[in-house]
Amino acid sequence: MNKNELSGMTALVTGASGGLGVDFARELAARGANLVLVARRLELLEQRRAELVTEYGVEVRCITADLAVPEAREALARELEESGIAVDILINNAGLGLFGDFKDVDWERTDNMLQVDIVALSHLTRLFVGGMVERGRGYIMLLGSTGSFQPSPGYAAYGAAKAYVLSFGHALHFELRGTGVSCTTVCPGVTATDFLQVSGQSKTWYHRMTMMQSTTVARMAVRRMLSRRPQIVTGIMNALSVFPMRILPRSLQARLAYFVMKN
Repeated sequence: MNKNELSGMTALVTGASGGLGVDFARELAARGANLVLVARRLELLEQRRAELVTEYGVEVRCITADLAVPEAREALARELEESGIAVDILINNAGLGLFGDFKDVDWERTDNMLQVDIVALSHLTRLFVGGMVERGRGYIMLLGSTGSFQPSPGYAAYGAAKAYVLSFGHALHFELRGTGVSCTTVCPGVTATDFLQVSGQSKTWYHRMTMMQSTTVARMAVRRMLSRRPQIVTGIMNALSVFPMRILPRSLQARLAYFVMKN
């Protein structure tokens, strides 16, 4: 790792109060990037800020925002512009999942998930990619999932949202060729965060067998992003699990996903 390779650059990390967001922030700070941390919980953000400033000596700004709200996303971009902060690295990490049959999950919760996982991710990318292209440099990271590759009963809307992220990310990466800006879609599998607790699912045998530490996932993801690659599926087991999805019929993909995820 080059401790100064991102010196002078600013990274915006959404969902930065816990889980992968914290580890993305640490990986970037260790490489010299200044940070803008965004989440809904200011107290947790301030704790992260103190840790990062003490350990890495970078500049860290904390902004609270509910990214499900369009006005909050626009206010975030406006605040940074008025402060003279140019975003060179966008980590679209904020997101959540919901477990359960689609017909049984409260629509308000599903709508909120889709607003964060699809709309906010797309909107934030649109708000900041133009400036990156004008300056001729930048990195964008989108958080997909191994669920991006097949229909996922029990996570029907979430899996579909992540399929959108994967398709969007690859198309954007192609559109940005020659601009000095790239887009990398990161597809982790089961990761040791509070994802399962928030989604409402208990650990299955598959979770226990394949779970990766978030620090490992973040390290792999940042390396791939800085290499300007369009995609990474983190971990050998995860890569092996998604490979057959290229050829299996969707009906069988759905059966397999149901089998490994059912409680």
